[in-house]
Amino acid sequence: MSKLVHIIDVESGNLQSLSNAIKRIDPDYTIKFIHNESEFLALDHEITKLIFPGVGNYGHFVRQIYERNLDKHIEKYIKDDRELMGICVGLQAFADGSEESPGEQGLRVLDLQLKKFNVDDPSYVERGTKKAVPHIGWNSIEEITVAGDDISSNKSLFNLNLNNKYYFVHSYAAIIDHESSEKLDKLRGQGWNFAIARYGTEGFLAAINKGNLFATQFHPEKSGIAGLKIIKSFLEGEKFPEVHKSDIQQQPKDVEETISGLTRRIIACLDVRTNDDGDLVVTKGDQYNVRETKSDSESSAVRNLGKPVELATRYYNQGADEVTFLNITSFRNSPLKDLPMLEVLRRAAETIFVPLTVGGGIKDMQDPETGKTVPAVQVADLYFRSGADKVSIGSDAVTIAEQYYANNKRKTGKTSIETISKTFGNQAVVISVDPKRRYVASPEDTTMQTIHITDPERYGPNGEEYCYYQVTSQGGRKTHELGALELCVACEDLGAGEILLNSIDHDGSNKGFNLELLNQIKSQVSIPVIASSGAGNPQHFKQVFEMECGIDAALGAGLFHRGEYTVNEVKHYLQEQGKMDVRLDDDVEL
Repeated sequence: MSKLVHIIDVESGNLQSLSNAIKRIDPDYTIKFIHNESEFLALDHEITKLIFPGVGNYGHFVRQIYERNLDKHIEKYIKDDRELMGICVGLQAFADGSEESPGEQGLRVLDLQLKKFNVDDPSYVERGTKKAVPHIGWNSIEEITVAGDDISSNKSLFNLNLNNKYYFVHSYAAIIDHESSEKLDKLRGQGWNFAIARYGTEGFLAAINKGNLFATQFHPEKSGIAGLKIIKSFLEGEKFPEVHKSDIQQQPKDVEETISGLTRRIIACLDVRTNDDGDLVVTKGDQYNVRETKSDSESSAVRNLGKPVELATRYYNQGADEVTFLNITSFRNSPLKDLPMLEVLRRAAETIFVPLTVGGGIKDMQDPETGKTVPAVQVADLYFRSGADKVSIGSDAVTIAEQYYANNKRKTGKTSIETISKTFGNQAVVISVDPKRRYVASPEDTTMQTIHITDPERYGPNGEEYCYYQVTSQGGRKTHELGALELCVACEDLGAGEILLNSIDHDGSNKGFNLELLNQIKSQVSIPVIASSGAGNPQHFKQVFEMECGIDAALGAGLFHRGEYTVNEVKHYLQEQGKMDVRLDDDVEL
């Protein structure tokens, strides 16, 4: 069997994790990248396994394929029935086109059009909420249809299993409606096999197969061991491998079926900064103060809770659905010279096969060595290529939102949010919001949207019955005349795909998430919201997921760092006490 794998690289997102996944499956694999037509032609004679991954904007991706003259070679490769695996936009490129980029033509292997998920999904409207788009999180396959092949009940399609969870991150899909159903029936008659998943009431293609062509809408390289087994089946040519008991993650019969189809997502967060000795450490503080508390006569050191890669790997092994690194040193010298953080990402991506997010100082910056401006999209690309799947933008998002409102809500197309989402897709841009409660006597005292406090015990220090959440930047050191809601609404319009909603009032308190703030933001935006700040025990996660507004994920830090609870202990609590759907990797092996 050949130990050579070729990957098409058109500079669209994180391929480091895919390479690491292949090496995790078998370290003897050699990986070669193909960037253009000349490389394809030079390597064509030795290609036996070709992977076609894509991340981000559909139009950007297919334009790169055509501009590099790779389209006709990929089409011939498929026509010759040679082994090819597409991932995410790599699947979408096989369609005729997409609503995301109306003027761009796909490879037209499938007579299908991609459409955006409906935020006004009927099942959500009934509850007075909106469905979050992008579709981000861990979902399951609901149906696998095989045409023209005899597949018994104890076999699978490339190790796809109906009870496993896979990581999806996309806004557009081959959504199954009346028109596409008729086309799918025709395609089945031509020998196509399909795996179908559901997001809300909308079914969509999660995987496709015909002959030696196989593609997934989800990211198997980011789907833990269950995803690695799918890549392994493709590499080893096992189209219909037997289903083993260890391959299936069973859920108790009384566990909920979420309205979205997604599991309850638990994220482990690591605040990383340089300590006084120049070493990168994981730290945690109270209301963003990360130094030890000592007497005035003694110097207080940065609180050191461990090494970033070791802790991140521990949380992955405990079942974390995502891992977030927030570099609170914030690249103060130069983003392109922050080599320790790049190394953290590279090493973490070697052992962690769930999504990785990095944040801190990602913006347009001036390189102190050359004096030239380094665009934010270039900084983001550097971190994607080191292993990150998303970038988190904090202080720069505040500046961008202020300019957005000063410019009468007009977009410039030049901000970090716009340029990164245009290239890598809005699902790659997370906005990290650091607000603090501010009391006002009346809604007329501010232009920000206020919250009416109905409990007298929660009134302000001077009896104020209203409040809003005032945005801060630079790690909480600077306040702005901008509300958290107004910031989130602006960033969503500019192209952000997810909100990491912190709360300075709750940070380090272990008293639970700020439900008041979460409800205000989640009820008025249409992108996913991650609850952060205040988690002290598993009950707090249960409480936040029970909110009617439908929080999309919850983040923990201190309770994991201190060893008070493991991620899986929180998940087992949610499953057993809350009857909630979670992804468990307790006994799964590759």
